[in-house]
Amino acid sequence: MRVSVVGGGTITDEQAARAEAVGRELAARGHTVVCGGRGGTMAAVCRGANAEGGTTIGILPGEDRDAANEFVDVAIATGLGHARNALVPLNGDAVIALAGGVGTLSEIGFASIYDRPVIGLETHDVSDLGIDLEPVDTPAEAVDAVEAALEP
Repeated sequence: MRVSVVGGGTITDEQAARAEAVGRELAARGHTVVCGGRGGTMAAVCRGANAEGGTTIGILPGEDRDAANEFVDVAIATGLGHARNALVPLNGDAVIALAGGVGTLSEIGFASIYDRPVIGLETHDVSDLGIDLEPVDTPAEAVDAVEAALEP
């Protein structure tokens, strides 16, 4: 399946390690990573997936496919700026949300609009907004939850 991973463009070393572990776990289980294709969480999750031989798709805000991080296999230029945040969760079967700012929050919102399961690992508390986000504690639990949410 395709799993969208959303999170901040500027992150700490600890957050990068967590995102990379998510990417590794997804790829080890045969899933494709979809992300925003740039730096921070996006580069870390792609680096992890790449290390396990996985496939990564980056949905970029600008018009230049070469702006993708070096670990993106398929770069999609949109020219939409922040509006591309709607396309990241739309192109995944589920979403794993990591730490981030308002861009991440918007992607969580779009995931809810598109009825994608959202798994949260150190991310926003959106329980007061009526968004069904399942919190987990580890990258492996995040992927377990995605797989369980999409079982027939």
